[in-house]
Amino acid sequence: MYRGRFAPTPSGPLHFGSIVAALGGYLEARAHAGEWHVRIDDLDSPRVVPGAADEILRCLEALGFEWDGTVVWQSARIPAYHAAFHRLRAAGLVYPCACSRKEIAAIAQVGADGPIYPGTCRGGMSEERAARSWRVRTGGARVRFDDPVLGTQEYDVERESGDFMLYRTDNVYAFHLASAVDDAEYGMTHVVRGADLLESSARQIWLLERLGLRVPAYTHLPVAVDALGQKLSKQTHARPIDPAQPSALWHALAFLGQQPPPTLVAACHTELWDWAHTHWRLARVPRCRAIPFED
Repeated sequence: MYRGRFAPTPSGPLHFGSIVAALGGYLEARAHAGEWHVRIDDLDSPRVVPGAADEILRCLEALGFEWDGTVVWQSARIPAYHAAFHRLRAAGLVYPCACSRKEIAAIAQVGADGPIYPGTCRGGMSEERAARSWRVRTGGARVRFDDPVLGTQEYDVERESGDFMLYRTDNVYAFHLASAVDDAEYGMTHVVRGADLLESSARQIWLLERLGLRVPAYTHLPVAVDALGQKLSKQTHARPIDPAQPSALWHALAFLGQQPPPTLVAACHTELWDWAHTHWRLARVPRCRAIPFED
């Protein structure tokens, strides 16, 4: 069975970009008579805003999203990440790193997700320094996958991501490891999300292969950007979605190339969902990584 999911970080309320990702994944799952699940990615406690997760779930429900099963909370899944980390460690694929973010930024090249770790501690740390994190060895790692929207993707993980972090010594497992483990252990067959996570998908595919776990099919939707080309996000102060306004769903459908009739812009949620389920076609989604949108 097709199994998809939506995995927001509870660092604030949902915004337009969040709804685009949720809607595309939801409609694609239902178009395949599949399941659609919700996971709350609340591992990084400094980023978690109290009450945000409940607000996200209420917003999804008010907009008419219906998820399958119970909501998964990553904060309750630490033993699974611990086990996966130690499997990689036993295979000799991880090592401790003493470098601070400031030290890395001062010498590293900048990639799509920030500074690319140059492998400073790959051969061992200085004895007088303590580990700040544990990283995975990516020497020679390459990933190739087919994306239904963006076509064939090829990544040299070592060159484009470096030895990325798996665990911080303040007891936080990295997004890439946790997301990969959760998708595999909960049987996700497809991951539909924003194109800003293309590089993350490559890392997660590589980790899943190292762990001997099933790799889902990845589809990346265009992300909404502002006039400066910045992705709409909580960090760029994107406006929260008002679930009482059905126009949010209409605009998300239009953004994804589905061409909803103008007469439905003020329609009730039920009428919009009926139209969306009947007319959704992944082939209509624009073949690009970003689209300007006036929030």
